[in-house]
Amino acid sequence: MNTIMRKSVLGIAGLAFAGGVFAGPTAHADAAPVQAVKPVAAVQADKPGVDKAKLIPHGVQGEQSRIELNDEQTANVKAIIAATKKSGMDERAAVVAIATALQESKLENLGHLGERNDHDSQGLFQQRPSSGWGTVEQITDPEYSTMAFLKGLKQVDGWQDMPLTEAAQTVQVSAYPDHYAQWEQQAADLVTEHWNN
Repeated sequence: MNTIMRKSVLGIAGLAFAGGVFAGPTAHADAAPVQAVKPVAAVQADKPGVDKAKLIPHGVQGEQSRIELNDEQTANVKAIIAATKKSGMDERAAVVAIATALQESKLENLGHLGERNDHDSQGLFQQRPSSGWGTVEQITDPEYSTMAFLKGLKQVDGWQDMPLTEAAQTVQVSAYPDHYAQWEQQAADLVTEHWNN
């Protein structure tokens, strides 16, 4: 992609993300507060079948955030994990996907935000129909939107060896590329908890 085209795409994606950040789920009165936590290298207690070495291969980057999840958000975590398994990808891919959805939507399957968002970003990953991610019905389906995200991730050479925020940013093209990193520990904990359920 030439430089001018890439800058245009980055600019449009950045505007879409910025609209989502200022109008996103934290604007909801019932949204769970985000808590900053100190980075920790350990994941939750051992669970058989989860390759913990793959969950956070580089260690977490920077201060970590954490939110309490409601039943809908937990169901979305399980849907992301199921889609990851269906795609033939491993636990690390699930960590990247869940951290991305935590940043983009706080794991809420958002519809169009109307006047609070001047773009058409929707769903767990805030994907846009106008950018070719799929129809509104598709991108608000947790399995479809996860599979679309993972398809993009698979196309990133060496994503398994990248820091999470770099892998997520390469797929999402956000105006705030470093914001994905803050969710890595919670995403790893959620994968540890739900991978074998």
